Amino acid sequence: MPDRYENPLCKRYASREMQRIFSDDTKFSTWRKLWIALAESQRELGLEISEKQIAEMKSHVSDINYESAAKHEAETRHDVMAHILAYGEQCPSAKPIIHLGATSCYVGDNTDIILQRTALLLVKKLLINAIGNLAGFAQTHKALPCLAFTHFQAAQPTTVGKRATLWIHDLLTDLEQLDFALGNLKLLGCKGTTGTGASFLSLFDGDHGKVKALEQKIAAKMGFEKIFAISGQTYSRKVDYYTLSVLSGIAQSAYKFSNDIRLLSHMKELEEPFESGQIGSSAMAYKRNPMRSERIASLARYVTVDALNPALTASSQWLERTLDDSANKRISIPEAFLAVDAILSLVINISGGLTVYPNIIRKHLDEELPFMATENILMHCVKKGGDRQALHEKIRVYSIEAANKIKLEGGENNLISRILSDGDFGLTRGELDSIMQAENFTGRAKEQTEEFLSEVDMILDDNKDLLGADIKITV
Repeated sequence: MPDRYENPLCKRYASREMQRIFSDDTKFSTWRKLWIALAESQRELGLEISEKQIAEMKSHVSDINYESAAKHEAETRHDVMAHILAYGEQCPSAKPIIHLGATSCYVGDNTDIILQRTALLLVKKLLINAIGNLAGFAQTHKALPCLAFTHFQAAQPTTVGKRATLWIHDLLTDLEQLDFALGNLKLLGCKGTTGTGASFLSLFDGDHGKVKALEQKIAAKMGFEKIFAISGQTYSRKVDYYTLSVLSGIAQSAYKFSNDIRLLSHMKELEEPFESGQIGSSAMAYKRNPMRSERIASLARYVTVDALNPALTASSQWLERTLDDSANKRISIPEAFLAVDAILSLVINISGGLTVYPNIIRKHLDEELPFMATENILMHCVKKGGDRQALHEKIRVYSIEAANKIKLEGGENNLISRILSDGDFGLTRGELDSIMQAENFTGRAKEQTEEFLSEVDMILDDNKDLLGADIKITV
Protein backbone atom coordinates (compact mmCIF):
# COMPACT_ATOMS: atom_id res chain seq x y z
CA MET A 1 0.00 0.00 0.00
CA PRO A 2 1.41 3.43 -0.90
CA ASP A 3 0.64 4.93 2.51
CA ARG A 4 2.82 2.53 4.51
CA TYR A 5 6.22 0.85 4.40
CA GLU A 6 6.45 -2.38 2.46
CA ASN A 7 9.48 -4.65 2.55
CA PRO A 8 11.44 -4.17 -0.71
CA LEU A 9 12.52 -7.81 -0.57
CA CYS A 10 8.91 -8.73 -1.28
CA LYS A 11 7.94 -5.77 -3.42
CA ARG A 12 11.02 -5.71 -5.69
CA TYR A 13 13.36 -8.66 -5.35
CA ALA A 14 12.26 -12.06 -4.00
CA SER A 15 10.19 -14.61 -5.91
CA ARG A 16 6.56 -15.31 -5.14
CA GLU A 17 7.55 -18.90 -4.37
CA MET A 18 9.89 -17.87 -1.56
CA GLN A 19 7.42 -15.27 -0.30
CA ARG A 20 4.73 -17.96 -0.16
CA ILE A 21 6.92 -20.16 2.05
CA PHE A 22 7.07 -17.44 4.71
CA SER A 23 3.51 -16.22 4.22
CA ASP A 24 0.87 -16.20 6.95
CA ASP A 25 -1.14 -18.79 5.05
CA THR A 26 1.76 -21.25 5.06
CA LYS A 27 2.70 -20.51 8.67
CA PHE A 28 -0.74 -20.85 10.23
CA SER A 29 -1.86 -23.78 8.09
CA THR A 30 1.32 -25.54 9.25
CA TRP A 31 0.35 -24.77 12.85
CA ARG A 32 -2.97 -26.48 12.19
CA LYS A 33 -1.30 -29.47 10.56
CA LEU A 34 0.87 -29.82 13.66
CA TRP A 35 -2.19 -29.68 15.93
CA ILE A 36 -3.79 -32.39 13.79
CA ALA A 37 -0.64 -34.52 13.93
CA LEU A 38 -0.61 -34.12 17.72
CA ALA A 39 -4.26 -35.09 18.07
CA GLU A 40 -3.98 -38.04 15.68
CA SER A 41 -0.90 -39.37 17.46
CA GLN A 42 -2.49 -38.94 20.87
CA ARG A 43 -5.56 -40.85 19.66
CA GLU A 44 -3.40 -43.64 18.24
CA LEU A 45 -1.71 -43.93 21.63
CA GLY A 46 -4.99 -44.29 23.51
CA LEU A 47 -6.26 -40.83 24.46
CA GLU A 48 -9.97 -40.19 24.08
CA ILE A 49 -9.97 -38.20 20.86
CA SER A 50 -12.52 -39.05 18.22
CA GLU A 51 -12.18 -39.39 14.46
CA LYS A 52 -14.94 -36.77 14.20
CA GLN A 53 -12.84 -34.24 16.09
CA ILE A 54 -9.84 -34.91 13.87
CA ALA A 55 -11.93 -34.75 10.70
CA GLU A 56 -13.34 -31.43 11.84
CA MET A 57 -9.81 -30.08 12.37
CA LYS A 58 -8.72 -31.31 8.94
CA SER A 59 -11.62 -29.56 7.26
CA HIS A 60 -10.32 -26.18 8.41
CA VAL A 61 -6.58 -26.46 7.73
CA SER A 62 -6.41 -23.69 5.14
CA ASP A 63 -9.37 -21.39 5.75
CA ILE A 64 -7.67 -19.36 8.49
CA ASN A 65 -10.12 -17.00 10.21
CA TYR A 66 -7.66 -14.12 10.48
CA GLU A 67 -10.11 -11.52 11.77
CA SER A 68 -11.03 -13.71 14.71
CA ALA A 69 -7.37 -14.47 15.45
CA ALA A 70 -6.52 -10.76 15.37
CA LYS A 71 -9.38 -10.01 17.76
CA HIS A 72 -8.20 -12.70 20.19
CA GLU A 73 -4.55 -11.56 19.99
CA ALA A 74 -5.56 -7.99 20.80
CA GLU A 75 -7.18 -9.35 23.96
CA THR A 76 -4.69 -12.05 24.96
CA ARG A 77 -1.44 -10.54 23.66
CA HIS A 78 -0.48 -14.09 22.70
CA ASP A 79 -0.37 -15.13 19.05
CA VAL A 80 -0.50 -18.90 19.58
CA MET A 81 -3.38 -18.69 22.06
CA ALA A 82 -5.22 -16.38 19.66
CA HIS A 83 -5.01 -18.96 16.88
CA ILE A 84 -6.00 -21.81 19.20
CA LEU A 85 -9.16 -19.88 20.08
CA ALA A 86 -9.83 -18.96 16.45
CA TYR A 87 -9.33 -22.57 15.34
CA GLY A 88 -11.62 -23.73 18.15
CA GLU A 89 -14.38 -21.46 16.86
CA GLN A 90 -14.23 -23.28 13.52
CA CYS A 91 -13.92 -26.70 15.18
CA PRO A 92 -16.31 -26.65 18.16
CA SER A 93 -16.24 -30.39 18.82
CA ALA A 94 -12.42 -30.48 18.63
CA LYS A 95 -11.93 -27.32 20.66
CA PRO A 96 -11.32 -29.17 23.97
CA ILE A 97 -8.42 -31.22 22.59
CA ILE A 98 -6.63 -28.71 20.34
CA HIS A 99 -3.05 -28.14 21.58
CA LEU A 100 -3.54 -30.76 24.33
CA GLY A 101 -0.43 -30.89 26.54
CA ALA A 102 1.58 -28.66 24.21
CA THR A 103 3.31 -25.33 24.66
CA SER A 104 3.54 -22.49 22.15
CA CYS A 105 6.86 -23.68 20.81
CA TYR A 106 5.27 -26.94 19.71
CA VAL A 107 3.69 -25.12 16.80
CA GLY A 108 6.08 -22.15 16.62
CA ASP A 109 9.41 -23.95 16.61
CA ASN A 110 8.34 -26.99 14.64
CA THR A 111 6.88 -24.71 11.98
CA ASP A 112 10.11 -22.71 11.85
CA ILE A 113 12.07 -25.90 11.17
CA ILE A 114 9.57 -27.03 8.52
CA LEU A 115 9.72 -23.67 6.75
CA GLN A 116 13.51 -23.61 6.89
CA ARG A 117 13.64 -27.03 5.25
CA THR A 118 11.20 -25.99 2.52
CA ALA A 119 13.10 -22.77 1.90
CA LEU A 120 16.48 -24.53 1.83
CA LEU A 121 15.14 -26.92 -0.80
CA LEU A 122 14.13 -23.94 -2.95
CA VAL A 123 17.56 -22.36 -2.41
CA LYS A 124 19.15 -25.65 -3.46
CA LYS A 125 17.15 -25.62 -6.70
CA LEU A 126 18.32 -22.10 -7.46
CA LEU A 127 21.91 -22.98 -6.54
CA ILE A 128 21.93 -26.00 -8.86
CA ASN A 129 20.63 -23.87 -11.73
CA ALA A 130 23.24 -21.19 -11.11
CA ILE A 131 25.96 -23.86 -11.16
CA GLY A 132 24.46 -25.35 -14.32
CA ASN A 133 24.49 -22.01 -16.13
CA LEU A 134 28.06 -21.25 -15.16
CA ALA A 135 29.17 -24.76 -16.14
CA GLY A 136 27.76 -24.19 -19.61
CA PHE A 137 29.53 -20.84 -19.81
CA ALA A 138 32.83 -22.38 -18.68
CA GLN A 139 32.52 -25.18 -21.23
CA THR A 140 31.90 -22.72 -24.06
CA HIS A 141 34.88 -20.52 -23.19
CA LYS A 142 37.25 -23.09 -21.71
CA ALA A 143 39.97 -22.40 -24.31
CA LEU A 144 39.56 -18.64 -24.79
CA PRO A 145 42.76 -17.04 -23.44
CA CYS A 146 42.40 -13.90 -21.36
CA LEU A 147 44.54 -11.75 -19.17
CA ALA A 148 44.50 -12.91 -15.55
CA PHE A 149 45.12 -10.66 -12.58
CA THR A 150 46.63 -10.77 -9.14
CA HIS A 151 46.11 -7.63 -7.06
CA PHE A 152 44.20 -6.46 -10.16
CA GLN A 153 47.58 -6.21 -11.87
CA ALA A 154 48.24 -8.14 -15.07
CA ALA A 155 49.55 -11.64 -14.36
CA GLN A 156 49.96 -14.90 -16.28
CA PRO A 157 47.05 -15.49 -18.68
CA THR A 158 44.22 -17.89 -17.95
CA THR A 159 41.08 -18.69 -19.95
CA VAL A 160 37.62 -17.23 -19.63
CA GLY A 161 36.25 -20.68 -18.83
CA LYS A 162 38.86 -21.35 -16.15
CA ARG A 163 37.94 -18.08 -14.45
CA ALA A 164 34.30 -19.20 -14.39
CA THR A 165 35.30 -22.42 -12.63
CA LEU A 166 36.41 -20.31 -9.67
CA TRP A 167 32.84 -19.03 -9.34
CA ILE A 168 31.45 -22.55 -9.69
CA HIS A 169 33.85 -23.95 -7.10
CA ASP A 170 32.66 -21.47 -4.49
CA LEU A 171 29.03 -22.36 -5.19
CA LEU A 172 29.81 -26.07 -4.93
CA THR A 173 31.22 -25.57 -1.44
CA ASP A 174 27.97 -23.77 -0.60
CA LEU A 175 26.02 -26.73 -1.98
CA GLU A 176 27.97 -29.07 0.30
CA GLN A 177 27.17 -26.92 3.32
CA LEU A 178 23.52 -26.66 2.32
CA ASP A 179 23.17 -30.43 1.96
CA PHE A 180 24.83 -30.89 5.35
CA ALA A 181 22.45 -28.40 6.98
CA LEU A 182 19.44 -30.03 5.32
CA GLY A 183 20.55 -33.48 6.41
CA ASN A 184 20.86 -32.33 10.01
CA LEU A 185 17.57 -30.47 10.36
CA LYS A 186 15.44 -32.15 13.02
CA LEU A 187 11.98 -31.50 14.34
CA LEU A 188 11.68 -30.17 17.89
CA GLY A 189 8.96 -32.70 18.64
CA CYS A 190 6.70 -32.15 21.65
CA LYS A 191 8.80 -31.65 24.75
CA GLY A 192 6.59 -29.34 26.78
CA THR A 193 7.29 -26.23 28.79
CA THR A 194 10.89 -26.85 29.82
CA GLY A 195 11.78 -29.72 27.49
CA THR A 196 11.09 -32.49 30.01
CA GLY A 197 7.87 -33.77 28.46
CA ALA A 198 6.18 -33.60 31.87
CA SER A 199 2.74 -32.63 30.56
CA PHE A 200 2.68 -35.52 28.09
CA LEU A 201 3.95 -37.96 30.72
CA SER A 202 0.97 -36.91 32.83
CA LEU A 203 -1.45 -37.37 29.92
CA PHE A 204 -0.19 -40.92 29.40
CA ASP A 205 -0.22 -41.80 33.11
CA GLY A 206 3.55 -42.02 33.45
CA ASP A 207 4.10 -44.18 30.36
CA HIS A 208 7.52 -43.04 29.09
CA GLY A 209 7.28 -45.28 26.04
CA LYS A 210 4.13 -43.54 24.85
CA VAL A 211 5.67 -40.11 25.33
CA LYS A 212 8.61 -41.13 23.16
CA ALA A 213 6.30 -42.75 20.61
CA LEU A 214 4.23 -39.56 20.46
CA GLU A 215 7.22 -37.58 19.22
CA GLN A 216 8.15 -40.19 16.65
CA LYS A 217 4.62 -40.34 15.30
CA ILE A 218 4.37 -36.56 14.97
CA ALA A 219 7.75 -36.40 13.22
CA ALA A 220 6.72 -39.08 10.72
CA LYS A 221 3.41 -37.33 9.99
CA MET A 222 5.29 -34.08 9.32
CA GLY A 223 7.86 -35.77 7.06
CA PHE A 224 10.84 -35.90 9.42
CA GLU A 225 12.95 -38.88 10.39
CA LYS A 226 14.71 -37.24 13.31
CA ILE A 227 13.80 -35.15 16.34
CA PHE A 228 16.06 -33.35 18.78
CA ALA A 229 16.99 -35.68 21.62
CA ILE A 230 17.41 -32.80 24.06
CA SER A 231 15.97 -29.30 24.25
CA GLY A 232 14.58 -26.72 26.59
CA GLN A 233 11.21 -25.35 25.56
CA THR A 234 12.79 -24.37 22.21
CA TYR A 235 15.21 -26.04 19.86
CA SER A 236 18.73 -24.65 20.22
CA ARG A 237 18.95 -21.33 18.41
CA LYS A 238 22.30 -22.47 17.05
CA VAL A 239 20.23 -24.29 14.41
CA ASP A 240 19.15 -20.91 13.03
CA TYR A 241 22.77 -19.79 13.05
CA TYR A 242 23.86 -22.81 11.00
CA THR A 243 21.05 -22.21 8.52
CA LEU A 244 21.92 -18.56 8.05
CA SER A 245 25.60 -19.44 7.84
CA VAL A 246 24.76 -21.46 4.72
CA LEU A 247 22.88 -18.48 3.29
CA SER A 248 25.75 -16.16 4.21
CA GLY A 249 28.18 -18.46 2.38
CA ILE A 250 26.03 -18.32 -0.75
CA ALA A 251 25.86 -14.54 -0.47
CA GLN A 252 29.67 -14.36 -0.19
CA SER A 253 30.14 -16.48 -3.31
CA ALA A 254 27.62 -14.45 -5.27
CA TYR A 255 29.22 -11.21 -4.07
CA LYS A 256 32.61 -12.35 -5.43
CA PHE A 257 31.00 -13.34 -8.73
CA SER A 258 29.23 -9.99 -9.02
CA ASN A 259 32.41 -8.07 -8.25
CA ASP A 260 34.27 -9.93 -10.99
CA ILE A 261 31.49 -9.17 -13.46
CA ARG A 262 31.64 -5.50 -12.51
CA LEU A 263 35.42 -5.36 -13.01
CA LEU A 264 35.25 -7.17 -16.36
CA SER A 265 32.37 -4.94 -17.41
CA HIS A 266 34.54 -1.91 -16.72
CA MET A 267 37.20 -3.47 -18.96
CA LYS A 268 34.53 -4.12 -21.63
CA GLU A 269 35.53 -7.79 -21.80
CA LEU A 270 32.19 -9.07 -20.60
CA GLU A 271 28.68 -7.74 -19.94
CA GLU A 272 25.64 -8.84 -17.98
CA PRO A 273 22.27 -8.91 -19.81
CA PHE A 274 21.05 -5.51 -20.90
CA GLU A 275 17.59 -5.16 -22.48
CA SER A 276 16.99 -3.01 -25.54
CA GLY A 277 14.90 -0.51 -23.58
CA GLN A 278 16.99 -0.58 -20.43
CA ILE A 279 18.45 2.73 -19.22
CA GLY A 280 21.89 2.66 -17.63
CA SER A 281 21.90 6.20 -16.33
CA SER A 282 19.34 8.98 -16.06
CA ALA A 283 22.03 11.50 -17.02
CA MET A 284 24.51 9.62 -19.24
CA ALA A 285 22.52 7.88 -21.96
CA TYR A 286 25.50 5.91 -23.29
CA LYS A 287 26.13 4.01 -20.04
CA ARG A 288 25.51 0.30 -19.55
CA ASN A 289 25.90 -0.01 -15.81
CA PRO A 290 26.14 -3.56 -14.39
CA MET A 291 23.17 -2.87 -12.11
CA ARG A 292 22.17 -6.52 -11.60
CA SER A 293 25.65 -7.40 -10.39
CA GLU A 294 25.59 -4.33 -8.19
CA ARG A 295 22.27 -5.47 -6.72
CA ILE A 296 23.78 -8.86 -5.91
CA ALA A 297 26.56 -7.07 -4.03
CA SER A 298 24.07 -4.92 -2.18
CA LEU A 299 21.82 -7.80 -1.10
CA ALA A 300 24.76 -10.08 -0.33
CA ARG A 301 26.17 -7.51 2.04
CA TYR A 302 22.83 -7.51 3.87
CA VAL A 303 22.72 -11.30 4.19
CA THR A 304 26.30 -11.51 5.43
CA VAL A 305 25.55 -9.03 8.20
CA ASP A 306 22.14 -10.61 8.91
CA ALA A 307 23.89 -13.88 9.79
CA LEU A 308 25.04 -12.18 12.99
CA ASN A 309 21.45 -12.11 14.26
CA PRO A 310 21.06 -15.82 15.07
CA ALA A 311 24.60 -15.92 16.41
CA LEU A 312 23.79 -13.22 18.95
CA THR A 313 20.38 -14.74 19.65
CA ALA A 314 21.79 -18.23 20.26
CA SER A 315 24.46 -16.94 22.62
CA SER A 316 22.07 -14.81 24.67
CA GLN A 317 19.34 -17.38 25.48
CA TRP A 318 18.63 -17.89 29.19
CA LEU A 319 18.31 -21.35 30.74
CA GLU A 320 15.33 -23.30 29.30
CA ARG A 321 13.55 -20.44 27.50
CA THR A 322 13.53 -16.70 26.94
CA LEU A 323 11.45 -14.65 24.53
CA ASP A 324 14.06 -12.18 23.33
CA ASP A 325 14.56 -14.40 20.27
CA SER A 326 11.04 -14.13 18.88
CA ALA A 327 10.92 -10.68 17.29
CA ASN A 328 14.43 -11.09 15.89
CA LYS A 329 13.65 -14.50 14.37
CA ARG A 330 10.49 -13.24 12.71
CA ILE A 331 12.57 -10.72 10.76
CA SER A 332 16.09 -12.07 10.34
CA ILE A 333 15.38 -15.60 9.09
CA PRO A 334 12.69 -14.91 6.46
CA GLU A 335 14.58 -11.87 5.19
CA ALA A 336 17.80 -13.87 4.77
CA PHE A 337 15.95 -16.43 2.65
CA LEU A 338 14.14 -13.76 0.65
CA ALA A 339 17.42 -11.96 -0.06
CA VAL A 340 19.27 -15.15 -1.07
CA ASP A 341 16.34 -16.07 -3.31
CA ALA A 342 16.79 -12.70 -5.04
CA ILE A 343 20.58 -13.07 -5.17
CA LEU A 344 20.56 -16.51 -6.77
CA SER A 345 17.82 -15.47 -9.18
CA LEU A 346 20.11 -12.66 -10.32
CA VAL A 347 23.10 -15.03 -10.61
CA ILE A 348 21.00 -17.34 -12.80
CA ASN A 349 19.78 -14.44 -14.90
CA ILE A 350 23.26 -12.97 -15.39
CA SER A 351 25.10 -16.24 -15.97
CA GLY A 352 22.49 -17.30 -18.52
CA GLY A 353 22.97 -14.14 -20.59
CA LEU A 354 26.60 -13.07 -20.32
CA THR A 355 28.07 -11.46 -23.43
CA VAL A 356 31.79 -12.04 -24.05
CA TYR A 357 33.85 -9.74 -26.26
CA PRO A 358 36.82 -11.79 -27.57
CA ASN A 359 38.39 -8.92 -29.53
CA ILE A 360 38.63 -6.71 -26.46
CA ILE A 361 39.94 -9.64 -24.45
CA ARG A 362 42.62 -10.22 -27.11
CA LYS A 363 43.49 -6.52 -27.21
CA HIS A 364 44.13 -6.44 -23.47
CA LEU A 365 46.10 -9.66 -23.68
CA ASP A 366 48.26 -8.32 -26.53
CA GLU A 367 49.05 -5.22 -24.48
CA GLU A 368 50.66 -7.30 -21.74
CA LEU A 369 51.75 -10.50 -23.46
CA PRO A 370 55.05 -9.09 -24.78
CA PHE A 371 56.34 -8.62 -21.24
CA MET A 372 55.20 -12.11 -20.24
CA ALA A 373 56.73 -13.69 -23.33
CA THR A 374 60.24 -12.39 -22.71
CA GLU A 375 61.36 -15.45 -20.73
CA ASN A 376 60.16 -17.78 -23.49
CA ILE A 377 61.89 -15.60 -26.08
CA LEU A 378 65.11 -15.67 -24.06
CA MET A 379 65.09 -19.46 -23.74
CA HIS A 380 64.39 -19.90 -27.46
CA CYS A 381 67.25 -17.62 -28.46
CA VAL A 382 69.72 -19.28 -26.08
CA LYS A 383 68.84 -22.66 -27.59
CA LYS A 384 69.80 -21.16 -30.96
CA GLY A 385 73.21 -20.20 -29.58
CA GLY A 386 72.60 -16.73 -28.14
CA ASP A 387 74.40 -15.32 -25.09
CA ARG A 388 71.93 -15.61 -22.23
CA GLN A 389 73.38 -12.78 -20.12
CA ALA A 390 73.69 -10.32 -22.98
CA LEU A 391 70.20 -11.03 -24.28
CA HIS A 392 68.75 -10.79 -20.76
CA GLU A 393 70.22 -7.30 -20.37
CA LYS A 394 68.85 -6.19 -23.72
CA ILE A 395 65.37 -7.48 -22.79
CA ARG A 396 65.59 -5.59 -19.50
CA VAL A 397 66.46 -2.33 -21.23
CA TYR A 398 63.90 -2.77 -24.02
CA SER A 399 61.19 -3.61 -21.44
CA ILE A 400 61.87 -0.41 -19.51
CA GLU A 401 61.78 1.65 -22.70
CA ALA A 402 58.55 0.01 -23.85
CA ALA A 403 56.94 0.54 -20.44
CA ASN A 404 57.91 4.21 -20.48
CA LYS A 405 56.44 4.64 -23.94
CA ILE A 406 53.15 3.21 -22.67
CA LYS A 407 53.03 5.05 -19.36
CA LEU A 408 54.66 8.37 -20.23
CA GLU A 409 53.59 8.80 -23.83
CA GLY A 410 50.41 6.75 -23.99
CA GLY A 411 51.92 4.79 -26.86
CA GLU A 412 51.61 1.17 -27.96
CA ASN A 413 53.71 -1.62 -26.51
CA ASN A 414 56.63 -1.89 -28.98
CA LEU A 415 58.74 -4.35 -27.01
CA ILE A 416 58.35 -7.14 -29.58
CA SER A 417 59.28 -4.90 -32.51
CA ARG A 418 62.42 -3.79 -30.62
CA ILE A 419 63.45 -7.41 -30.06
CA LEU A 420 62.62 -8.41 -33.63
CA SER A 421 64.75 -5.61 -35.08
CA ASP A 422 67.77 -6.54 -32.93
CA GLY A 423 69.95 -8.97 -34.88
CA ASP A 424 71.55 -10.36 -31.72
CA PHE A 425 68.30 -12.23 -31.01
CA GLY A 426 68.28 -13.76 -34.48
CA LEU A 427 64.49 -14.15 -34.51
CA THR A 428 62.28 -14.44 -37.55
CA ARG A 429 58.72 -13.14 -37.55
CA GLY A 430 57.48 -16.72 -37.84
CA GLU A 431 59.47 -17.83 -34.81
CA LEU A 432 58.25 -14.87 -32.79
CA ASP A 433 54.61 -15.39 -33.78
CA SER A 434 54.89 -19.01 -32.71
CA ILE A 435 56.32 -18.05 -29.33
CA MET A 436 53.68 -15.33 -28.86
CA GLN A 437 50.67 -17.64 -29.21
CA ALA A 438 48.49 -16.88 -26.16
CA GLU A 439 47.78 -20.59 -25.68
CA ASN A 440 51.43 -21.05 -24.79
CA PHE A 441 50.93 -19.04 -21.61
CA THR A 442 47.68 -20.41 -20.17
CA GLY A 443 49.23 -23.53 -18.66
CA ARG A 444 46.64 -26.23 -17.91
CA ALA A 445 43.71 -23.81 -17.77
CA LYS A 446 41.75 -25.57 -20.53
CA GLU A 447 42.53 -29.04 -19.20
CA GLN A 448 41.75 -28.04 -15.61
CA THR A 449 38.42 -26.66 -16.75
CA GLU A 450 37.54 -29.86 -18.60
CA GLU A 451 38.54 -32.05 -15.67
CA PHE A 452 36.64 -29.91 -13.18
CA LEU A 453 33.53 -29.73 -15.34
CA SER A 454 33.41 -33.52 -15.59
CA GLU A 455 32.96 -33.55 -11.80
CA VAL A 456 30.41 -30.75 -11.96
CA ASP A 457 28.46 -32.69 -14.59
CA MET A 458 28.12 -35.63 -12.19
CA ILE A 459 26.73 -33.33 -9.50
CA LEU A 460 24.31 -31.76 -11.97
CA ASP A 461 23.23 -35.22 -13.13
CA ASP A 462 22.58 -36.25 -9.51
CA ASN A 463 20.34 -33.18 -9.21
CA LYS A 464 18.85 -33.16 -12.71
CA ASP A 465 15.32 -33.04 -11.31
CA LEU A 466 16.14 -29.56 -9.95
CA LEU A 467 17.38 -28.15 -13.26
CA GLY A 468 15.13 -25.63 -14.97
CA ALA A 469 14.14 -22.48 -13.12
CA ASP A 470 11.63 -19.89 -14.31
CA ILE A 471 13.40 -16.72 -13.18
CA LYS A 472 11.77 -13.32 -13.47
CA ILE A 473 13.75 -10.20 -12.62
CA THR A 474 11.13 -7.55 -12.00
CA VAL A 475 13.34 -4.44 -11.74
